[in-house]
Amino acid sequence: MNEILRSEADQIISASLNAVLPDEAVQRALKQFRPRGGKTLLVATGKAAWQMASAAVKALGRVDGGVVVTKYHHVMGEIPGVTCYEAGHPVPDENSFAGTQKALELVQGLRKEDTVLFLLSGGGSALFEQPLIPGDELQRITNQLLASGADIVEMNTLRKRLSGVKGGRFAQACAPAQVFSVVLSDILGDPLDMIASGPAYPDSSTCAQAKAVVEKYGLHLSDRALALLDKETPKVLDNVETQITGSVRELCAAAAAACARLGYEPVTLTDQLCCEAREAGSFLASILRTHAGEGKRVAYIAGGETVVHLTGKGLGGRNQELALAAATGIAGLEGAAVFSVGSDGTDGPCDAAGGYVDGDTLAALTAAGKDVFAVLQDNDAYHALQAVDGLVVTGPTGTNVNDVAVALLQG
Repeated sequence: MNEILRSEADQIISASLNAVLPDEAVQRALKQFRPRGGKTLLVATGKAAWQMASAAVKALGRVDGGVVVTKYHHVMGEIPGVTCYEAGHPVPDENSFAGTQKALELVQGLRKEDTVLFLLSGGGSALFEQPLIPGDELQRITNQLLASGADIVEMNTLRKRLSGVKGGRFAQACAPAQVFSVVLSDILGDPLDMIASGPAYPDSSTCAQAKAVVEKYGLHLSDRALALLDKETPKVLDNVETQITGSVRELCAAAAAACARLGYEPVTLTDQLCCEAREAGSFLASILRTHAGEGKRVAYIAGGETVVHLTGKGLGGRNQELALAAATGIAGLEGAAVFSVGSDGTDGPCDAAGGYVDGDTLAALTAAGKDVFAVLQDNDAYHALQAVDGLVVTGPTGTNVNDVAVALLQG
């Protein structure tokens, strides 16, 4: 392993993530917050929910009650006046349903002069859920979607119709109270009705589009679930104001600034990367191979959210697959590295945020008895990268604004 490149990669990752933590972003959004004079209640959900809620309560001084529903191991302590719940992600579980029920109970019977501060971040589709079908069936459908290669918009188009809180229905439950929604975006282009399946935003998707997702991926739904696809979601909400306060564009800009500080010329390729993870890794490796030998110290940056089509039963996530897929393309290339991380500090159902490879990685994998093609077929990037010290582990970051991948050339 190239120790200098790995150290620089770690510095870029740390600086990028620190730049998009939600504290300042939430405080910035709350400058527009105007409670109506009644009760002020707080509901936060998503992988960044605890961090957002903590920042909000510090900024406001107090709230009249609140509920946080976030991912397991993401609650970092008590928040005055707020009850915190941890739940399942990426598949909703009984704790998702229980935490969401507490949030719905909190906003029952509100008056027009009351205000609900709704803090939303990615992951809310699994964490914030009141299923209109049996919970175990919703879990099966979610697992089918995750394994199909469906993108996040397709997944959320379907999940909205199976839920009592998604697609604007939570805002309806808060009425006549005003909802002030602060959104940390984890979807390319920041479509407000798709982030965490839009609990407090009018739904732009249609019943026909939801049915098309079922047909496209050959999903198995019960008759009860199929019948729900014919029920339209709210298209107008008159009690919601929304502020976006963070996105993958900011993450890419932070990565570019960090690269520049280390003497690299940053080149942002895209902030809307949305292909197969292994294809993205292969593409970044190809860019490095094309420009190797030019004597330039360059960093190529790509932000977004790739997908993984499951073909095996291994352990890993899209960022680890992206990195591992680049290992073959840059094998033997001196001064070249590719790394990719999820801004929330998690990547798939494991403790890694992503992966790192350089020109020495393929030889190390071979020496460890790992075949890259076989590993990718089994979706087992975690154990392969673990064997060559290629895992990136940050722990939960408290934010969630997609992923960033960087390809470095030392020049």
